[in-house]
Amino acid sequence: MSDMTTAKPGMRRSYNKLVNNPVLEDYSLRYAPKSFRTWSTYAVASAALGGIAYLADQAIGGSLAVQFGFENAFWGILAAALVIFLTGIPIAYYCAKYNVDVDLLTRGAGFGYLGSTITSVIYASFTFIFFALEGSIMAQAFLLYFGIPLPIGYALGSLIIIPLVVFGMTLLAKLQVWTQPLWLLLLFAPPVAVLAVDKNAIHDWVTFAGNSPSKSGFDWLLFGSAAGIALSLIAQIGEQADYLRFMPDKTSSNKVRWWLAVMCAGPGWVVLGAAKQLMGSFFASVAVANGTSLTEANEPIQMYIAGYNYMFPAFAALSVATFFVILSQIKINVTNAYSGSLSWSNFFSRLLHAHPGRVVYIFLNVAISLTMMELNMFSFLGKILGFYSNVAVAWVGAVTADLVINKPLKLSPHYIEFKRAHLYNFNPVGFGSMLFASFVSIIAFFGLLGEAAQAFSAFIALVLAFVGSPIIAFATKGRYYLARQPYDDSHVAGDTLACVTCGYDYEKKDMTSCPFHHGTICSLCCSLESSCHDMCKPAAGSVPAVAAGRL
Repeated sequence: MSDMTTAKPGMRRSYNKLVNNPVLEDYSLRYAPKSFRTWSTYAVASAALGGIAYLADQAIGGSLAVQFGFENAFWGILAAALVIFLTGIPIAYYCAKYNVDVDLLTRGAGFGYLGSTITSVIYASFTFIFFALEGSIMAQAFLLYFGIPLPIGYALGSLIIIPLVVFGMTLLAKLQVWTQPLWLLLLFAPPVAVLAVDKNAIHDWVTFAGNSPSKSGFDWLLFGSAAGIALSLIAQIGEQADYLRFMPDKTSSNKVRWWLAVMCAGPGWVVLGAAKQLMGSFFASVAVANGTSLTEANEPIQMYIAGYNYMFPAFAALSVATFFVILSQIKINVTNAYSGSLSWSNFFSRLLHAHPGRVVYIFLNVAISLTMMELNMFSFLGKILGFYSNVAVAWVGAVTADLVINKPLKLSPHYIEFKRAHLYNFNPVGFGSMLFASFVSIIAFFGLLGEAAQAFSAFIALVLAFVGSPIIAFATKGRYYLARQPYDDSHVAGDTLACVTCGYDYEKKDMTSCPFHHGTICSLCCSLESSCHDMCKPAAGSVPAVAAGRL
């Protein structure tokens, strides 16, 4: 965008300072323009990978080991990681190529303009569930080290995140890069120390039974349940995409670096994520061997105290473990709060036709997370994640199917269309397949289809969504993707166009023609317009006789 401070004369819409400031707003509801994407591939990848510093992986891995035993947890984690990696590849690629976040991607990948509001809530739920989980882990460290009661620790852990998130990618990129080396050192030093000192550690781990009915042995139903809980992390690709949309354009000179960054920072997050879950299961066995109860063995602060005890005296181990937990939780919860603000911005802008700014929704996301913490969500972690994974997997499965099946078969447009003016409100391809898959898998999750279906409910969601998307696309002949043809701006000189309503200049990819306002309009002003009744796309709306795309 060429000018964010002074709009041109004759504008019809004005935005407050939170929206007009690109450092604060981070193009939360629109295409990320080339002029703003000044980071290198390395900087973007580092920022994206810095956001997976969370200790929820360790908490989940520890919980799976305690609940299902080593072998079921081990294979469940690996099976989930494989699914997450494969489904994450096309999502990361398209977000990086078209410079859109996962919400804008979903609009054009089979869900439609309003249909994707449901996925915004699914994604926002991921961010506040895991913000609450990470905040709970931080509060456990505050309690153990400083004696701060949990309710106060929850509030403190939430409030310190807000000022760090206000400045968006500009600050987050620096925060993640600067803290990454120290975090990696503190992450991997304890397991190395345990393995070097305790010759029985591996044996204790692989024979760890926890509370599993099958002890440490394998059971298909327990394996399926463990994998289903681990699959709740499938929506993490959305947070990776929130960074990947700032990737520079792929060129002949940077294509190797570009692909490496996209693969590492996109689906590659789960390689480290799965390693951390396995580390959590390992440390749960170490903690129990050192006297920690099974009920506390899934708490990361207990895990790392046990690990650092192999390196330092008791008080020093507690101090280093507390510092590591707090550092990790800050690194991830700034990402959770940031991504949540993007999702809520997208959700409310479409329903209310108003956008007070991304910063406002940081407070909403943190408030929901804090409420969940105060309700002690950590104590029933497995139930929450097991239920959530059914819906999240159905969503990601439907989007992935559209990108890897429907687009190559030309059942959907080859590019990502995200502008309201060109989309049907609801596309049955993605929206319908996700709803059907979610409905069936949730019924299965609650045991109404038998024990086997209950254990593998998340996989049922994945298969139904992945198969349903191309079937519906073929049946509808892809007619519900585009409500009007792309805007032809080839006759316009330059890289930007002025928006007829707000008066600012935006890159052409963010602009389209508006017969209601008789000019070109930016995607955000188009989203917020409540008076036009979609007159630009007569095939999708009720207002007749306006030729789409004609000024």
